[in-house]
Amino acid sequence: MSHARLFWCACTLLLVTSLLLRPASAQSTVACAADVIVRSGDTLSTLAARYLGNLAAYNSIITATNAKAAGDASYATIRNPNQLAVGMKLCIPAGGQSLAQPVAPIRATPTPTLGATPDGPTPTPTATPTSRVPVGDLHPLTIEWARGQSYPGSAITIEEVLAPGANYNRYLTAYRSEGLKIYALLTVPTGTKPPSGWPVIVFNHGYIPPEIYRTTERYVAYVDGFARNGYIVFRPDYRGHGFSDGEANGAYGHPDYTIDVLNAVASLKQYPDADPARIGMWGHSMGGFLTLRSMVISDDIKVGVIWAGVVVSHTDLMTRWRRPIPATIPQRVRRWRQELIDAYGTPDENPAFWASLSANTYLSDLSGPIQLHQGTADADVPLEFTEILNDEMIAAGQPVEIHIYEGDNHNLSINFNTVMARSVEFFDRHLKPRG
Repeated sequence: MSHARLFWCACTLLLVTSLLLRPASAQSTVACAADVIVRSGDTLSTLAARYLGNLAAYNSIITATNAKAAGDASYATIRNPNQLAVGMKLCIPAGGQSLAQPVAPIRATPTPTLGATPDGPTPTPTATPTSRVPVGDLHPLTIEWARGQSYPGSAITIEEVLAPGANYNRYLTAYRSEGLKIYALLTVPTGTKPPSGWPVIVFNHGYIPPEIYRTTERYVAYVDGFARNGYIVFRPDYRGHGFSDGEANGAYGHPDYTIDVLNAVASLKQYPDADPARIGMWGHSMGGFLTLRSMVISDDIKVGVIWAGVVVSHTDLMTRWRRPIPATIPQRVRRWRQELIDAYGTPDENPAFWASLSANTYLSDLSGPIQLHQGTADADVPLEFTEILNDEMIAAGQPVEIHIYEGDNHNLSINFNTVMARSVEFFDRHLKPRG
């Protein structure tokens, strides 16, 4: 047999072998336990929790759906996990298939130095798709899991122009968080905008029953106190509050509200009138919990002010908060404590797990200084919480100021003007350039 004939025989054999050994397409190997049509308010993580029992398993749905779409045009092709559309057909993988691969945690990229003025216009950051990615075996409440997520936010859209304030304009706006439409109150000063844009305060409100919460009806004097002093103020409603999409699952047992707040920060960085390098955060009560948590996850927040905050560790929340749970909090939101104990043991039995949930464990990573305010007659949040955080901040070598108001209540209404003046001065000190 000639060498040429041997060569062509060998090539033919290799071709046949490769065809025989070629794996079946992904579409043919994926079985769907259920086909789901996306409804209003659905997110990939909520569907993963509903059908797969694990909200972090949403990547399995993405992989299975895209594999099915390769051979069946009735299935959606998911290109952006943050943008599900009503009517999409999704594949819930059968047999508990785990198609998602864990990714290593990442730390948020620092923003430019505080107060720096760029040579030209501030570039608009490019939004990248966000989704809840599995990070090893970490629980979604852990700080390291949160650091492994991306928070691209979105453009801020004006839904309604509201009556202006003394020296600022007011708008009902919306942005995107995990594909959900989240409403927010936005105020913008009317004076001459600084070259780099206005400094910003993200305003995290405290617990209000979500079904009665309205964007324009609460914290009016608080917002005005910051807005009239030359700040853009952005007060997100959180999911499930007012007209925002999604379900209100609470701040302490779910990462949802923190995700909404961090997407609010990212949205403001894209807002043309805002200085992305001068973002502060204010929080009251539950909003203080979100502020502290956000500041150990993201480097974008340069300074924080907390009034009567729920600012202790999850372990302390379990053991030191001995108050009656308001009847307005649904049972499904209340049971996070027992669900965590059932899955991971008590704080005494599994201290490492409980420490991993708490911002207080990561105070050395805080993105900026914090100012604390609380009244001694607060009937909702123990004064001890503020004192504990103050001591922990000092022990961690972090800059902190504390102000205690004798006989004042949870809203600090007796000393409101003093507290507001101190808060504005603190933000001014860290967010406004000094001559």
